[in-house]
Amino acid sequence: MQPDILHPLLAADMKAVDAVIRDRLHSDVVLVRQVAEYIVRSGGKRMRPALLLLTAGALDYQGVKHHELAAVIEFIHTATLLHDDVVDESSLRRGRATANALFGSAASVLVGDFLYSRAFQMMLEVGNIRVMEVLAEATNVIAEGEVLQLMNCHNADIRIEEYLQVIHYKTAKLFEAATRLGGILGAASPEIEDGLARYGMHLGTAFQLIDDMLDYSGDESETGKHLGDDLAEGKATLPLIYAMAHNTPQNAEVVRHALENGGREKFSEVLEIVRSCAALEATRSLAEEEANAAKTSIAALPASQHKACLLELADFAVARRY
Repeated sequence: MQPDILHPLLAADMKAVDAVIRDRLHSDVVLVRQVAEYIVRSGGKRMRPALLLLTAGALDYQGVKHHELAAVIEFIHTATLLHDDVVDESSLRRGRATANALFGSAASVLVGDFLYSRAFQMMLEVGNIRVMEVLAEATNVIAEGEVLQLMNCHNADIRIEEYLQVIHYKTAKLFEAATRLGGILGAASPEIEDGLARYGMHLGTAFQLIDDMLDYSGDESETGKHLGDDLAEGKATLPLIYAMAHNTPQNAEVVRHALENGGREKFSEVLEIVRSCAALEATRSLAEEEANAAKTSIAALPASQHKACLLELADFAVARRY
């Protein structure tokens, strides 16, 4: 589901991207088609493809390669979701059963590999070496982020800097790639292109910070995931890091023990501790700083409807409830 502010401006472009996605999902292997179509049509925000379209539009790009590359970005994102859900053993995403819950972990991993390889086929067809460099680096960094997160699971001593590094690698890097690609297609100056890339990095960071906050404050009917999933998986996100650092020794030990051992047995107790110590407010405050930095990064971009939408998206990233 896209934010409402994107609908009027990007309706035609997103329809074209969806057509590319449908066409390039084709495989003679039935299970590949079933799993790929299920996950791609599972109601995501399509935020990353939209960012590529918006940045290209802000530079008055007139070609059609932005539709192909927006689909590439969506395929890479979808592949990471398939792999994520297997690693995390997740059963629910966006209010629906995950692909691994329906089709099994082996199928999910292998179809994720199919989507990665299809994405690389498509980016080669665009025929721009810089595009390939940006996407090759992004997929490599995302993989490193996945490993970093795995290494940090159940680590109650993680520092905020380490936590943010995981966000920058695992989540924000694809945002950054999407916005930089829009700059490349639009033949932006190096300064504008770098500003767009910084916008994507800051926006992606704000987006993930709010995701982490919603795991302790959201409405499951809106977020489409179970509250407490991060704790159950041993993920030390900012609400938990803050709660351990700004609490009584007894409460900090409750959070530490729950994080190190995973599961949901202590979730209600941890939730009360997190909500009572300003951890959620601190997380939102940092997300607001990132959103403001995103807006500052595109100050030199010429005024347009597309730029206005980029600025609104930064606000949406923080204000959203899903």
